[in-house]
Amino acid sequence: MAGYRLLARLGEGGMGSVYLTRTRGNQPAALKVIRREFGRDPDFRARFAQEVRAARRVQGYHIVPVLDHDTGGELPWLATAFIPGLPLDEALRDGPLPLPAVFRLVGAAAGALASVHAAGIVHRDLKPSNILLGPQGPYVIDFGIARAADATQLTRSGGFIGTPQYMSPEHAAGEQVTPAADVFSLGLIAAVAATGRHPYGDGAAITVAARIANTADRAPDLSGYPDALRPLLTRCLAADPGERPTPAEVAEACQEASGHGPGDFDGWLPEALATEIARRERAARQLPEPPPAAAPPPPGHPPTEVPPGYTPTQGAGPHQATTRTGTVPPPPGGPHAMPTAGAGAPPPAPGRTGGRARRVVLGAVALVAVAAATWTVARAGGSGDSGGTAGHGPTGAASAAGHKKDGAAPATPGDGDAGYQVVFKDRPFALRSPTGAGTTYADLDVPRTETRVQIDDSPYEIQYIGVSGIGLEFKTPMGRSTGRTARACQEGAQADVLPEQVRREDLNKGRTIHVGSLLCTRTTDGDLALMEITGMTPNAETGMPDFATKVTLWKKA
Repeated sequence: MAGYRLLARLGEGGMGSVYLTRTRGNQPAALKVIRREFGRDPDFRARFAQEVRAARRVQGYHIVPVLDHDTGGELPWLATAFIPGLPLDEALRDGPLPLPAVFRLVGAAAGALASVHAAGIVHRDLKPSNILLGPQGPYVIDFGIARAADATQLTRSGGFIGTPQYMSPEHAAGEQVTPAADVFSLGLIAAVAATGRHPYGDGAAITVAARIANTADRAPDLSGYPDALRPLLTRCLAADPGERPTPAEVAEACQEASGHGPGDFDGWLPEALATEIARRERAARQLPEPPPAAAPPPPGHPPTEVPPGYTPTQGAGPHQATTRTGTVPPPPGGPHAMPTAGAGAPPPAPGRTGGRARRVVLGAVALVAVAAATWTVARAGGSGDSGGTAGHGPTGAASAAGHKKDGAAPATPGDGDAGYQVVFKDRPFALRSPTGAGTTYADLDVPRTETRVQIDDSPYEIQYIGVSGIGLEFKTPMGRSTGRTARACQEGAQADVLPEQVRREDLNKGRTIHVGSLLCTRTTDGDLALMEITGMTPNAETGMPDFATKVTLWKKA
């Protein structure tokens, strides 16, 4: 699919299907393919593209990035980071969590929601299956896409978006949904995680939703919940959205109650859950590599119909392979799905993925697709950029060589020197200084960034390190260019090489790097990258500058 080899099916839901794949850097990722009935709707396409761009701007901990996407192809898709972990709904099958773990879980989820809301997104489908318990704490997944479905004909014809048992009163009543709706959902999750009991009782999903919608007339009885948790539940489950706390207030209250900082997750889960998560983490490291590419089979069904006058484009994946329309239909369901869409959505056609890789992976463990911030944690490049192509991810993702995707120019003939051809030119890219103990990793082949405490840095050319005053650290030799051609870039990368590290004080004073600097390097993929510094903005929180840049990438002709 768009150059990604599908190794296994991870899940399926109302919006589409999720497959296990690998990135250009041979790291596991999750490819989410949208259902055909949504892809046929022009309103959905427009909203989906808008939401993906917003999702790529999200920056924060406990959310996971969008690595790659194509919102214009016949089957819209996006690739997200992948973390082996345990969905909260699965973890709760063996009973509720200890109260200290609940506070740490809810505090981290609230912090993630704060980042999501800051990007202008309301999750709208926060529920236990969209919170993943990972090795470094919990992650909120699948934010943003549910709103895209609001524009579809399916919704207009009587469907609804979200999971009824975890809706807010205003959502269940069909009223306007704001960030406060996510706080209400988080309060329900806290109650269930701590006791296994839903504040609005048992029964059919629609019955529970009706009780939630009537919260103003009949508030839930919280007397049976732990004393330490009850004040937080009371505030989160307020009928009036204006009376609910902000995510930041929830996170602060949980930190005080747990006595642990926001990044402290050592031993936070019961031993049985920690053991299961560790097992899944080991299994993820043992994923088989995809077999060599073979000629694709003929389509198993006619190509998907598209709206009259619509011309689909094809996305670029990590191997620069074009998409065959209709050859990869979403397969049957699985436990880790995309947000629930309108009832009655027809099941997708059976998939063709299979073989040894699928048997090994699924036989070993049900691995969980994480979706970026994270859906992820991603910021689009450039100052004030509303979409762009930069994002964040712990693994590299596809370059756009040879394909048009989201407005990126296809590979064109070279610039007349050095035997190179342009992959993309002057692509806006933001390199922001990390907060706390985080490190920002930059992959210039895409380009994209990822900010985390520690990740495998193999696909990345630059690290922006917030601790110890280190500043910028170049993982590939970085030099100054005297011009914007491939030849000048190549010569600068070889002849005027910068120090491996540019420390904080040098960055702040613009001694080594300043506005107008042209930086060049041979990337980890063997391409040639030019990064022009177009702006430097002091960041009072980090004490180091945020860089606005434009990136040009060449490959050998």
